[in-house]
Amino acid sequence: MKDDLHFLRLWDLYSPLLTVTQREITDLYFNYDLSLGEIAEQKGVSRQSVSDCLGKCRKQLETYEEKLKFAKALEELSLEYSAYMTETGRWIAKMRDKSPQVRTDLDELEERLNGVHKEFDAETMDVDDGKIVGKVFRGEE
Repeated sequence: MKDDLHFLRLWDLYSPLLTVTQREITDLYFNYDLSLGEIAEQKGVSRQSVSDCLGKCRKQLETYEEKLKFAKALEELSLEYSAYMTETGRWIAKMRDKSPQVRTDLDELEERLNGVHKEFDAETMDVDDGKIVGKVFRGEE
């Protein structure tokens, strides 16, 4: 399962670099949860050729990641973004009681940050009060 999640992350990033047939087979297997036999029947090939294709695709995607390191960079950015949002949320909560003008400015800042989250379809939990702030994609668990 952990390998499947890793593979799906790589597939999301690098699938355009696969052939059309490779994309179709990996999509059917991982996104539509079809068995090797079901895919083989649908594509008119043997179960072994589907298995070989999946194995080859895994190796190709790993090679792309080794060379480009895009998934690693996205994971690091996500973690950094999450840390900044948590820190900003705590600072806003702490400063809100300073004055009416500060409260108004902080409300505006919070609204802008929420707009960024909505624009990027983001969602994370603020640990302090359980409020949804936005979304950060996590690395392997």
